[in-house]
Amino acid sequence: MGPARRRDALRLRGGGSPSLPRLFPGRLSAFPLFLLALLLGFASLLWLQLSCSGEGPVPGGQDRGAPRQPCPPPAPLHPDQDQPSWGPHRLALLVPFRERFEELLTFVPYMHHFLSKKKIRHRIFILNQVDHFRFNRASLINVGFLESGNDTDYIAMHDVDLLPLNEHLDYSFPEAGPFHVASPELHPLYHYKTYVGGILLLTKQHYELCNGMSNRFWGWGREDDEFYRRIKGAGLQVRRPSGITTGYETFQHLHDPAWRKRDQKRIAAQKQEQFKVDRQGGLNNVRYQIESRTDLSVAGAPCTVLNILLDCDTNETPWCTFG
Repeated sequence: MGPARRRDALRLRGGGSPSLPRLFPGRLSAFPLFLLALLLGFASLLWLQLSCSGEGPVPGGQDRGAPRQPCPPPAPLHPDQDQPSWGPHRLALLVPFRERFEELLTFVPYMHHFLSKKKIRHRIFILNQVDHFRFNRASLINVGFLESGNDTDYIAMHDVDLLPLNEHLDYSFPEAGPFHVASPELHPLYHYKTYVGGILLLTKQHYELCNGMSNRFWGWGREDDEFYRRIKGAGLQVRRPSGITTGYETFQHLHDPAWRKRDQKRIAAQKQEQFKVDRQGGLNNVRYQIESRTDLSVAGAPCTVLNILLDCDTNETPWCTFG
């Protein structure tokens, strides 16, 4: 296939009943990959149930009597679809993703049920990075914003391993400015006052005003800190939840650091660059291709999977690869 035909193929949008190898590319054939996905999903859900019910081992070797976060309620077999009567606004839930299938099985039905119960019109976008560069959460969110369509007017930058447990958390249209749902006073891990990661809501107008997020952050961390400076530079004020009394048990954190290590390496000039503000890049220069776009259902909950090929200028950011 020539370069032109390949580019056309990369822009095709998937439809119908997708195959798992096309959604999550790899070297395994269809049946072993499907069987592996089922086993991982079952093991993950069983571990989650045992760990939060007090019947399984406590992560990190803690005492069995230590308090645990409550289990998330199960999603209904037939989740509600959003209705126009719920209001004029629709949320694009943007979920940066790579190789965390077991967390996705829990996240999609849980969030669809949670938002539907609150009568929040929404679409869930799984932003699946399928290239060979290091993970780039910020660029994936930029792509999700650009590909989310005109039927959504605000976004949630949402980690796949963070579930809201308190039904009083607000996911409604953030007209007054960016709304940080996973505030430092409530997040189970990150408590510094300039933190804006985890779950952040913005109108599309405000996200454009910030020129999105910087594309220079390859690997884990720091992109949220840079985005906080962009928000301030755009003259916007971050708002956070009030009246929430559940403290650090407001969210369920699904990530197991013993099972999945974070890419925290700092390569070459990346150590100095990570603290700088990117005043040039963002939405205006994110480079990507959509390999496929597929609508699917997870336990009855609808979502859209975007298989995304990011591009990297190794002269500008040589730390996008490990080599």
